[in-house]
Amino acid sequence: MASSSVFFFFILWALLLPLLTFSGPLYFHSIAPNFTSSYFQYIDHSGAFLVSSNSTFKASFTNQSQLSVFHDSSNTIVWSTVTSLPASSKLSLTVNGLTITNETDHVFWSTPKLQSRVAALRLLETGNLVLADEKNASLWQSFDYPVDTLVVGQRLSVGKALSSATGGYRLMVTNSDAVLQWNGMTYWKLSMDTKAYKDSNAEVAFMAVNGTGLYLFAGDELTVVIQVSLAQLGFRIAKIDTDGRFIISSFIGESWTIEFSAPVEHCQLPLICGRLGLCTRRAMSGTCLCPRGFRNGGHLNGECIPADKSVSLPSDCNSSVGLTELNSSVSYLKLDDGMDYFANALTEPVKRGVSLSVCKGLCSENCSCLGIFHGNSSGSCYFLQNPLGSIMSGSTSMKDRLGYIKTLVAHTPENPDEKSPKFPVLGLVLLPSSGFILFVIVIGILCWRRNRILKAADRTLDRCESTSSAELEVLSIAGLPVRFDFEELAAATENFKTQIGRGGFGMVYKGTLPDGTVVAVKKITNLGVQGKKEFCTEIAIIGNIHHFNLVRLKGFCAQGRQRFLVYEYMNRGSLDRTLFGSGPVLEWQERFKIALGTARGLAYLHSGCEPKIIHCDVKPENILLHDYSQVKITDFGLSKLLSPEQSTLFTAMRGTRGYLAPEWLTRSAISDKADVYSYGMVLLEIVSGRKNSSSLTSNQSTEKDSASPSSGLNLRSMYFPLLALEMHEQRRYLELADPRLEGRVLAEEVEKLVRIALSCVHEEPSLRPSMTNVVGMLEGGVALSEPRIQSLNFLRSYGRSFTKESRMETCNKQNEFEMFTRVGAMFNSTTTSGSYNSLSYISSQDVSGPR
Repeated sequence: MASSSVFFFFILWALLLPLLTFSGPLYFHSIAPNFTSSYFQYIDHSGAFLVSSNSTFKASFTNQSQLSVFHDSSNTIVWSTVTSLPASSKLSLTVNGLTITNETDHVFWSTPKLQSRVAALRLLETGNLVLADEKNASLWQSFDYPVDTLVVGQRLSVGKALSSATGGYRLMVTNSDAVLQWNGMTYWKLSMDTKAYKDSNAEVAFMAVNGTGLYLFAGDELTVVIQVSLAQLGFRIAKIDTDGRFIISSFIGESWTIEFSAPVEHCQLPLICGRLGLCTRRAMSGTCLCPRGFRNGGHLNGECIPADKSVSLPSDCNSSVGLTELNSSVSYLKLDDGMDYFANALTEPVKRGVSLSVCKGLCSENCSCLGIFHGNSSGSCYFLQNPLGSIMSGSTSMKDRLGYIKTLVAHTPENPDEKSPKFPVLGLVLLPSSGFILFVIVIGILCWRRNRILKAADRTLDRCESTSSAELEVLSIAGLPVRFDFEELAAATENFKTQIGRGGFGMVYKGTLPDGTVVAVKKITNLGVQGKKEFCTEIAIIGNIHHFNLVRLKGFCAQGRQRFLVYEYMNRGSLDRTLFGSGPVLEWQERFKIALGTARGLAYLHSGCEPKIIHCDVKPENILLHDYSQVKITDFGLSKLLSPEQSTLFTAMRGTRGYLAPEWLTRSAISDKADVYSYGMVLLEIVSGRKNSSSLTSNQSTEKDSASPSSGLNLRSMYFPLLALEMHEQRRYLELADPRLEGRVLAEEVEKLVRIALSCVHEEPSLRPSMTNVVGMLEGGVALSEPRIQSLNFLRSYGRSFTKESRMETCNKQNEFEMFTRVGAMFNSTTTSGSYNSLSYISSQDVSGPR
């Protein structure tokens, strides 16, 4: 009996020994081929079979047959295969790579074809799962196949993305930014986030997260393009969540701490309130309802449908279209004012400069269009395409952008078994003779009236487009500001008695309207062959641009060939009079407010209105001051009215010498970065209190009028931007401040403006910051850019030319013209960056005429 029991125990032990050998917490740092694992076979409750050298990460084969890498302390998965299979599936490692198969050996997932035979599978301390060959060279690594999480040491290269487990969200790295997208629609950019600092305009190569923050690096792996600085904390990951947020978190102690989350605004998430749900903006949050005219559709994922049951939302092109939709006509439900769509701010319109009816027509003809947003003043037409996301209220973008949701109205006869009667054949048979005569008379009257309306419209259009002296009484364009008669403006200005300014567009006069409002009346000249309709269309756009730092256009006059613009009056005049005049000195705080107000106005023109407006002539004469430190830019948008005839030297050139960006003279494409360059030159003048391209006057000279250490130039006749560059290199910022301030400014305050200014005047437009970033740097929300000396060396050539020309003050205007043309030709023939001269040092007279 005892011997049989011993024999039975021995047999049981022999049978269980293999199972006991492979059960329990057995981990490996490296695994050789011919290895097979399943969730039931290995090892502990997590299915882990591989561990990194310091046990920070483990690799497991989960109960859903996913190969995963997880952070052990927090039990957080940082990488996994996307395949989800029954627990009976198995993982195999062979010399050809990794595979996941089901019970019938069907391959559901595998590594790609490798260049050589696999020698080992290893899990590195960074969390990277690596297949290596006999020479320990990497054949495949999980870091190259990101899922939804980025860990320290991992790179997300351009063209690759983090994808959320559900919801269709992606964080994509482009060659200039990192963007969040939902079904291909962008709703957030890293460069636009208030916590992001742009350090360089170099091309992005990859994104990485480390102990100090999140970074976009250039191809040299050292140059930081954009960064988000974070405190040194614990184990850090960056992840795109299932609701569309991009989150950076640190594991401290036993819990996660969120360090960065974007987008900040709750309502910017594409599907936060479901399909067509209305997200009402609140501070850092939002509430969800259906827009007026819609009701809850009763779906679990949230959807709003038309409250009127006689209309329905159309299907997209890829859906099966029923008979009801085929027999339906299109209509549009208007959304309330102030609403916007999450993608509009970062999406180009389908069409610009079209009316609302045209925009609706484009959408009606396109089965993929499910709604529109239309800019009343800009004429921009945006499509809402499938899938539809949430609507948001309280938009800070275009206030005149209105939304319309496409709907279908079904046309079904009262008795579906009977066909609709054919008219007019059947109608004519049934109508009595008297009714028929009445019918013919009504039709005749309607046709006669229609022909008269069409002819009147044609005559009106002919008069609107004519450049003759015909009056404009018949013209009516939506959005126009007040239209004045010439006689009204003549009376307001006492027959143009008091001239308060002059410029390339004409004279400016002071006037008083009948209600007592003081205005500035600018007479526009040299508009060439531009007709009144085009003029008024431009005025409609300019008149609808409202910003605290832009001079308000109150009205216009287009009578015969007379063109006038009526602006609000700024009682302190232009900045140049206050900054360069002999009156009371501008204190530093007011100079800073002027710099900030000007930057805000330009930022709005570049990115806050549609169509975007490039000023083309930023200079102190076009920056106006009013009581209570009001700062406003004038002449914005007038470049849209300028004709080629107005420039007597270079027809393609706009602006004023001394503020012209180099690209004006090289026939390069002109962008808003030309305004940034001009702003940088103005900022240097605000710091110094003198013109950049003129010698120091007697009241500006001080004991500092000595030789510059590096150039040997006398500061009295030195080109100031070059002096600013040299003092920046030596960190001697206080010597750049207006001496009339007599020390009432700190070195760090001067440094801030000088560094911003030098960054703005980089020779390469791509290296200049946007005006939005300039505002951020001035306000302190964006880190100061470090000027790139290599892109500022052209100032040394400018400086030498200026010094030479300052000794030739007796040259006549013809010599100046010849020199202007000669240097311009040098620009046009130069191909090597930084090797040419500039016109900036020449006297600050207007290219388009005297200011």
